[in-house]
Amino acid sequence: MLQRTKTRPAQQLSLGRRLLRDRVLLLFALPGTALILAFHYLPLLGNVIAFKDYQPFLGIGASDWSGWENFAVIFNGDPAFLQALKNTLILTGLQAILVFPAPILLALLLNSLFSERIKRIAQSILYLPHFMSWVIVVALFQQMLGGSGLLNNYLRSHNLATLDIIGNSDLFRVLVTSQVIWKDTGWATILFLAALSQIDSQLYEAASVDGASRMRQIWHVTMPGLRGIIILLFILKLGDSLTVGFEQIILQQQAAGRDVSEVLDTYVYNNGVLGGAWGVAAAVGLVKGLVGVVLVLTANKVAHIFGEQGVYSR
Repeated sequence: MLQRTKTRPAQQLSLGRRLLRDRVLLLFALPGTALILAFHYLPLLGNVIAFKDYQPFLGIGASDWSGWENFAVIFNGDPAFLQALKNTLILTGLQAILVFPAPILLALLLNSLFSERIKRIAQSILYLPHFMSWVIVVALFQQMLGGSGLLNNYLRSHNLATLDIIGNSDLFRVLVTSQVIWKDTGWATILFLAALSQIDSQLYEAASVDGASRMRQIWHVTMPGLRGIIILLFILKLGDSLTVGFEQIILQQQAAGRDVSEVLDTYVYNNGVLGGAWGVAAAVGLVKGLVGVVLVLTANKVAHIFGEQGVYSR
Protein backbone atom coordinates (compact mmCIF):
# COMPACT_ATOMS: atom_id res chain seq x y z
CA MET A 1 0.00 0.00 0.00
CA LEU A 2 1.41 3.30 -1.13
CA GLN A 3 1.82 5.98 1.45
CA ARG A 4 1.36 9.60 0.53
CA THR A 5 4.32 11.75 1.30
CA LYS A 6 3.49 15.08 2.80
CA THR A 7 5.31 18.03 1.26
CA ARG A 8 6.40 20.59 3.78
CA PRO A 9 5.57 24.18 2.89
CA ALA A 10 8.58 26.33 2.11
CA GLN A 11 9.76 28.01 5.25
CA GLN A 12 9.77 31.77 4.98
CA LEU A 13 13.10 33.34 5.72
CA SER A 14 13.35 35.92 8.44
CA LEU A 15 14.10 39.53 7.59
CA GLY A 16 17.65 39.21 8.87
CA ARG A 17 18.35 36.14 6.73
CA ARG A 18 16.88 37.82 3.63
CA LEU A 19 19.05 40.88 4.20
CA LEU A 20 22.10 38.65 4.60
CA ARG A 21 21.21 36.71 1.46
CA ASP A 22 20.71 39.84 -0.67
CA ARG A 23 23.52 41.89 0.87
CA VAL A 24 25.40 42.28 -2.44
CA LEU A 25 22.32 43.57 -4.28
CA LEU A 26 21.55 45.91 -1.40
CA LEU A 27 25.07 47.32 -1.50
CA PHE A 28 24.70 47.97 -5.23
CA ALA A 29 21.39 49.76 -4.61
CA LEU A 30 22.77 51.85 -1.73
CA PRO A 31 24.35 54.72 -3.77
CA GLY A 32 21.23 55.20 -5.89
CA THR A 33 19.01 55.11 -2.82
CA ALA A 34 21.21 57.69 -1.09
CA LEU A 35 20.99 60.02 -4.10
CA ILE A 36 17.20 59.71 -4.25
CA LEU A 37 16.88 60.43 -0.53
CA ALA A 38 19.28 63.38 -0.69
CA PHE A 39 17.91 65.09 -3.81
CA HIS A 40 14.25 64.00 -3.94
CA TYR A 41 12.91 63.26 -0.46
CA LEU A 42 14.90 65.50 1.88
CA PRO A 43 14.07 68.64 -0.17
CA LEU A 44 10.39 67.91 0.45
CA LEU A 45 10.91 69.14 3.99
CA GLY A 46 11.50 72.59 2.52
CA ASN A 47 7.81 72.80 1.58
CA VAL A 48 7.27 74.08 5.11
CA ILE A 49 8.03 77.58 3.77
CA ALA A 50 4.62 77.45 2.08
CA PHE A 51 3.23 78.09 5.58
CA LYS A 52 5.80 80.74 6.52
CA ASP A 53 6.74 84.29 5.66
CA TYR A 54 10.08 83.01 4.50
CA GLN A 55 13.03 85.40 4.45
CA PRO A 56 16.29 83.95 3.08
CA PHE A 57 18.48 86.01 5.40
CA LEU A 58 16.57 84.65 8.44
CA GLY A 59 16.39 81.04 7.33
CA ILE A 60 13.50 78.61 7.56
CA GLY A 61 13.59 78.22 11.33
CA ALA A 62 13.60 81.92 12.18
CA SER A 63 10.98 82.98 9.63
CA ASP A 64 7.51 83.72 11.01
CA TRP A 65 4.59 81.37 10.48
CA SER A 66 1.92 82.73 8.14
CA GLY A 67 -0.59 79.86 8.14
CA TRP A 68 -2.63 79.66 4.94
CA GLU A 69 -1.85 83.22 3.87
CA ASN A 70 0.45 82.12 1.03
CA PHE A 71 -2.35 80.01 -0.45
CA ALA A 72 -4.54 83.10 -0.93
CA VAL A 73 -3.43 83.42 -4.58
CA ILE A 74 -5.01 80.00 -5.18
CA PHE A 75 -8.13 80.25 -3.03
CA ASN A 76 -8.93 83.87 -3.95
CA GLY A 77 -8.23 83.45 -7.64
CA ASP A 78 -5.30 85.77 -8.24
CA PRO A 79 -5.50 86.84 -11.95
CA ALA A 80 -1.82 86.11 -12.64
CA PHE A 81 -2.14 82.64 -11.09
CA LEU A 82 -5.35 81.88 -13.00
CA GLN A 83 -3.70 82.91 -16.27
CA ALA A 84 -0.74 80.63 -15.53
CA LEU A 85 -3.13 77.80 -14.67
CA LYS A 86 -5.11 78.37 -17.88
CA ASN A 87 -1.96 78.29 -20.03
CA THR A 88 -0.77 75.16 -18.23
CA LEU A 89 -4.04 73.31 -18.81
CA ILE A 90 -4.12 74.30 -22.49
CA LEU A 91 -0.57 73.02 -23.04
CA THR A 92 -1.38 69.88 -21.04
CA GLY A 93 -4.39 69.22 -23.27
CA LEU A 94 -2.37 69.76 -26.44
CA GLN A 95 0.37 67.43 -25.25
CA ALA A 96 -2.13 64.76 -24.20
CA ILE A 97 -3.79 64.86 -27.64
CA LEU A 98 -0.74 65.32 -29.87
CA VAL A 99 2.43 64.39 -27.96
CA PHE A 100 1.36 61.24 -26.09
CA PRO A 101 0.06 59.28 -29.15
CA ALA A 102 3.02 60.32 -31.36
CA PRO A 103 5.51 57.65 -30.12
CA ILE A 104 2.83 54.96 -30.40
CA LEU A 105 2.24 55.80 -34.06
CA LEU A 106 5.98 56.06 -34.72
CA ALA A 107 6.63 52.71 -33.02
CA LEU A 108 3.97 51.07 -35.20
CA LEU A 109 5.60 52.60 -38.27
CA LEU A 110 9.08 51.43 -37.28
CA ASN A 111 7.77 47.97 -36.42
CA SER A 112 6.32 47.65 -39.93
CA LEU A 113 9.75 48.03 -41.55
CA PHE A 114 11.03 44.69 -42.86
CA SER A 115 14.70 45.66 -43.08
CA GLU A 116 16.36 45.49 -39.66
CA ARG A 117 19.23 47.63 -40.93
CA ILE A 118 16.93 50.46 -42.01
CA LYS A 119 15.05 50.16 -38.72
CA ARG A 120 18.25 50.51 -36.67
CA ILE A 121 19.40 53.51 -38.71
CA ALA A 122 16.00 55.19 -38.35
CA GLN A 123 15.96 54.56 -34.59
CA SER A 124 19.45 56.03 -34.16
CA ILE A 125 18.44 59.19 -36.02
CA LEU A 126 15.16 59.52 -34.11
CA TYR A 127 16.83 59.03 -30.70
CA LEU A 128 19.39 61.80 -31.29
CA PRO A 129 17.20 64.88 -30.48
CA HIS A 130 16.44 63.52 -27.01
CA PHE A 131 20.08 64.00 -25.98
CA MET A 132 20.08 67.67 -26.96
CA SER A 133 19.42 70.22 -24.23
CA TRP A 134 16.48 72.58 -24.57
CA VAL A 135 18.94 75.43 -25.13
CA ILE A 136 20.16 73.75 -28.32
CA VAL A 137 16.65 72.76 -29.45
CA VAL A 138 15.28 76.29 -28.99
CA ALA A 139 18.34 77.74 -30.77
CA LEU A 140 17.82 75.35 -33.70
CA PHE A 141 14.17 76.36 -34.05
CA GLN A 142 15.15 80.04 -33.91
CA GLN A 143 17.78 79.53 -36.59
CA MET A 144 15.22 77.76 -38.76
CA LEU A 145 12.02 79.72 -38.10
CA GLY A 146 13.17 83.02 -36.53
CA GLY A 147 13.04 86.44 -38.15
CA SER A 148 16.56 85.96 -39.52
CA GLY A 149 16.25 82.19 -39.86
CA LEU A 150 16.67 80.00 -42.91
CA LEU A 151 12.97 80.00 -43.78
CA ASN A 152 12.54 83.77 -43.76
CA ASN A 153 15.86 84.33 -45.54
CA TYR A 154 14.68 82.00 -48.29
CA LEU A 155 11.37 83.87 -48.54
CA ARG A 156 13.18 87.22 -48.73
CA SER A 157 15.49 85.98 -51.45
CA HIS A 158 12.42 85.13 -53.54
CA ASN A 159 10.62 88.41 -52.75
CA LEU A 160 7.96 86.66 -50.66
CA ALA A 161 6.34 87.79 -47.41
CA THR A 162 8.16 86.60 -44.30
CA LEU A 163 6.50 84.61 -41.50
CA ASP A 164 6.48 85.63 -37.84
CA ILE A 165 6.58 82.28 -36.04
CA ILE A 166 9.00 82.49 -33.10
CA GLY A 167 7.70 85.81 -31.76
CA ASN A 168 4.04 85.21 -32.60
CA SER A 169 2.04 84.75 -29.40
CA ASP A 170 -0.82 83.10 -31.33
CA LEU A 171 1.51 80.33 -32.51
CA PHE A 172 3.43 79.90 -29.24
CA ARG A 173 1.49 76.86 -27.99
CA VAL A 174 1.73 75.13 -31.36
CA LEU A 175 5.46 75.90 -31.48
CA VAL A 176 6.08 74.50 -27.98
CA THR A 177 4.11 71.34 -28.75
CA SER A 178 5.95 70.77 -32.03
CA GLN A 179 9.29 71.17 -30.25
CA VAL A 180 8.33 68.50 -27.70
CA ILE A 181 7.24 66.13 -30.47
CA TRP A 182 10.48 66.68 -32.41
CA LYS A 183 12.69 66.21 -29.35
CA ASP A 184 11.13 63.34 -27.41
CA THR A 185 8.97 61.24 -29.75
CA GLY A 186 11.83 59.07 -31.02
CA TRP A 187 13.15 58.30 -27.54
CA ALA A 188 9.66 57.51 -26.23
CA THR A 189 9.26 54.73 -28.82
CA ILE A 190 11.72 52.49 -26.93
CA LEU A 191 9.14 51.09 -24.49
CA PHE A 192 6.52 50.61 -27.20
CA LEU A 193 8.98 48.81 -29.48
CA ALA A 194 9.93 46.54 -26.57
CA ALA A 195 6.24 45.75 -25.98
CA LEU A 196 5.71 45.09 -29.70
CA SER A 197 8.56 42.58 -29.71
CA GLN A 198 6.73 40.55 -27.03
CA ILE A 199 3.60 40.04 -29.13
CA ASP A 200 3.46 36.48 -30.49
CA SER A 201 3.90 36.47 -34.29
CA GLN A 202 1.50 33.52 -34.50
CA LEU A 203 -1.33 35.89 -33.58
CA TYR A 204 -0.64 37.90 -36.73
CA GLU A 205 -0.48 34.72 -38.79
CA ALA A 206 -3.81 33.52 -37.40
CA ALA A 207 -5.40 36.90 -38.06
CA SER A 208 -4.03 36.90 -41.62
CA VAL A 209 -5.45 33.41 -42.23
CA ASP A 210 -8.82 34.65 -41.01
CA GLY A 211 -8.67 37.39 -43.64
CA ALA A 212 -7.85 40.34 -41.36
CA SER A 213 -6.40 43.34 -43.14
CA ARG A 214 -3.30 45.15 -41.90
CA MET A 215 -5.42 47.71 -40.08
CA ARG A 216 -7.54 44.98 -38.50
CA GLN A 217 -4.40 43.23 -37.27
CA ILE A 218 -3.17 46.45 -35.68
CA TRP A 219 -6.53 47.05 -33.99
CA HIS A 220 -7.22 43.51 -32.76
CA VAL A 221 -3.68 42.18 -32.17
CA THR A 222 -1.18 45.02 -31.80
CA MET A 223 -3.20 47.51 -29.75
CA PRO A 224 -4.31 44.92 -27.13
CA GLY A 225 -0.65 43.97 -26.78
CA LEU A 226 0.25 47.61 -26.13
CA ARG A 227 -2.68 48.36 -23.85
CA GLY A 228 -0.86 47.65 -20.59
CA ILE A 229 2.16 49.86 -21.34
CA ILE A 230 -0.08 52.62 -22.74
CA ILE A 231 -2.15 52.72 -19.55
CA LEU A 232 0.98 52.64 -17.36
CA LEU A 233 2.65 55.53 -19.21
CA PHE A 234 -0.58 57.53 -19.33
CA ILE A 235 -0.98 57.23 -15.54
CA LEU A 236 2.61 58.37 -15.02
CA LYS A 237 2.03 61.22 -17.46
CA LEU A 238 -0.92 62.39 -15.38
CA GLY A 239 1.41 62.88 -12.44
CA ASP A 240 3.42 65.27 -14.59
CA SER A 241 0.40 66.81 -16.29
CA LEU A 242 0.86 70.23 -14.68
CA THR A 243 4.57 70.27 -15.56
CA VAL A 244 4.80 71.33 -19.19
CA GLY A 245 8.48 72.18 -19.56
CA PHE A 246 10.03 74.95 -17.48
CA GLU A 247 13.35 75.27 -19.31
CA GLN A 248 11.78 75.13 -22.76
CA ILE A 249 9.25 77.85 -21.96
CA ILE A 250 11.46 80.21 -19.93
CA LEU A 251 13.91 80.34 -22.87
CA GLN A 252 11.13 81.62 -25.17
CA GLN A 253 9.03 83.62 -22.73
CA GLN A 254 10.52 86.99 -23.55
CA ALA A 255 9.83 86.60 -27.29
CA ALA A 256 6.24 85.33 -26.90
CA GLY A 257 5.14 87.38 -23.88
CA ARG A 258 3.99 86.20 -20.46
CA ASP A 259 0.28 86.35 -21.34
CA VAL A 260 0.51 83.11 -23.33
CA SER A 261 3.75 81.62 -21.99
CA GLU A 262 3.34 81.95 -18.21
CA VAL A 263 2.71 78.46 -16.79
CA LEU A 264 2.75 77.23 -13.21
CA ASP A 265 6.47 76.39 -13.26
CA THR A 266 7.48 79.80 -14.62
CA TYR A 267 4.98 81.45 -12.25
CA VAL A 268 6.81 79.83 -9.32
CA TYR A 269 10.18 80.94 -10.71
CA ASN A 270 9.14 84.52 -11.54
CA ASN A 271 7.38 85.08 -8.22
CA GLY A 272 9.72 83.11 -5.98
CA VAL A 273 13.26 83.38 -7.32
CA LEU A 274 12.89 86.72 -9.11
CA GLY A 275 10.06 88.34 -7.13
CA GLY A 276 11.10 87.20 -3.67
CA ALA A 277 7.65 85.76 -2.81
CA TRP A 278 9.16 82.47 -1.67
CA GLY A 279 6.18 81.37 0.40
CA VAL A 280 3.65 81.96 -2.39
CA ALA A 281 5.85 80.13 -4.90
CA ALA A 282 6.24 77.19 -2.51
CA ALA A 283 2.47 77.08 -1.91
CA VAL A 284 1.73 76.92 -5.65
CA GLY A 285 4.40 74.27 -6.16
CA LEU A 286 3.08 72.21 -3.24
CA VAL A 287 -0.50 72.27 -4.52
CA LYS A 288 0.72 71.35 -8.01
CA GLY A 289 2.55 68.33 -6.62
CA LEU A 290 -0.43 67.21 -4.53
CA VAL A 291 -2.74 67.46 -7.54
CA GLY A 292 -0.33 65.25 -9.49
CA VAL A 293 -0.33 62.62 -6.73
CA VAL A 294 -4.14 62.62 -6.58
CA LEU A 295 -4.38 62.23 -10.37
CA VAL A 296 -1.98 59.28 -10.36
CA LEU A 297 -3.79 57.50 -7.50
CA THR A 298 -7.21 58.10 -9.08
CA ALA A 299 -6.14 56.94 -12.53
CA ASN A 300 -4.47 53.88 -11.03
CA LYS A 301 -7.68 53.01 -9.18
CA VAL A 302 -9.67 53.34 -12.41
CA ALA A 303 -7.15 51.04 -14.14
CA HIS A 304 -7.71 48.43 -11.40
CA ILE A 305 -11.47 48.65 -11.92
CA PHE A 306 -11.00 47.83 -15.62
CA GLY A 307 -8.73 44.90 -14.83
CA GLU A 308 -5.37 46.53 -15.59
CA GLN A 309 -2.37 46.46 -13.26
CA GLY A 310 -1.58 50.16 -13.51
CA VAL A 311 1.47 51.58 -11.74
CA TYR A 312 1.23 49.15 -8.83
CA SER A 313 -0.88 46.10 -8.00
CA ARG A 314 -3.80 46.12 -5.61
